[in-house]
Amino acid sequence: MLVLTRKKNQTIVINNEILLTVVDIRGDKIRLGVQAPENVVVDRFEIHLAKQRQRGLPINQELLDIEKRNDSLTESDNTENPEETDEN
Repeated sequence: MLVLTRKKNQTIVINNEILLTVVDIRGDKIRLGVQAPENVVVDRFEIHLAKQRQRGLPINQELLDIEKRNDSLTESDNTENPEETDEN
């Protein structure tokens, strides 16, 4: 995995056609803006997995490992800040 550091209003370019911009930073959450061609599907990770499962498509082990890690992070976040909710 490539890890990049960006500040608010800075952008990352992927494959000369996808732009990821840090729109806002609030505590430990960031808001990303995504500009991509119409034929590129952009989903949050959990939405992507739900669509794959709904369609009965296989999900590779790497994605399942990421899901497990994300779930454990979400559980620890909820125990630390139970009132905090995601805006999106």
